Amino acid sequence: MDFIFMLTRDDRTIADCVEVYESIRHLPVRHVGFKDVGVSPETLARLHGMMKIDGKTTYMEVVSTTPEAGLASARIGAELGIDRLLGGQQVAEIMAILKGRPTGYYPFPGIPQGHPTRLGGSPERIGADTRAAVAAGCAGVDLLAYRATEADPLDLIRAARAATDRTLIVAGSVDTPERIRAVKAAGADLFTIGTAALSCGFDPRHGLLANQLRRILDAAAS
Repeated sequence: MDFIFMLTRDDRTIADCVEVYESIRHLPVRHVGFKDVGVSPETLARLHGMMKIDGKTTYMEVVSTTPEAGLASARIGAELGIDRLLGGQQVAEIMAILKGRPTGYYPFPGIPQGHPTRLGGSPERIGADTRAAVAAGCAGVDLLAYRATEADPLDLIRAARAATDRTLIVAGSVDTPERIRAVKAAGADLFTIGTAALSCGFDPRHGLLANQLRRILDAAAS
């Protein structure tokens, strides 16, 4: 299993994302992303350009809370040339925006609400939404398992895994080695981590972001 380092805190791209990325771009972190809110599109374009120069697989997660804003963010992601667009639920509309582009789309299954986003929905709902997304041509799903409000996170991961063999990303609050092991055992392919690394909460004994990421790499590979 691998992870996506998100240059985000509390579901927003950090203001100094470019400078922070500069400080860790030498590390063997293959997947890097950001949210659609927090900085200007111009800053995202600069950041994304740096990532592509470095050969990273790039991600943007849509956490806008209105349908109109979500579609606008999807258009920004398409214009940037993001490798993988995460989040949102307007599958038909977003797939139309991405048509003819190499960007893979991974919507949220379940019932995402608010910002920071919480996730409603039973395992049955997660499985049904995952099957529907794949049937519509999505490359996989972006599951907010540990933001769940009414179900066990691992049950949601298992339900999504049973519904598809396409890429299953678990986003949000995977912030300890124990959770990484649990997510991996439940069937996830990738997980996102942002705040826990940036705040040095993953391994509080180390204060450098680079050291946090090295330990996350080790935990994901173990």
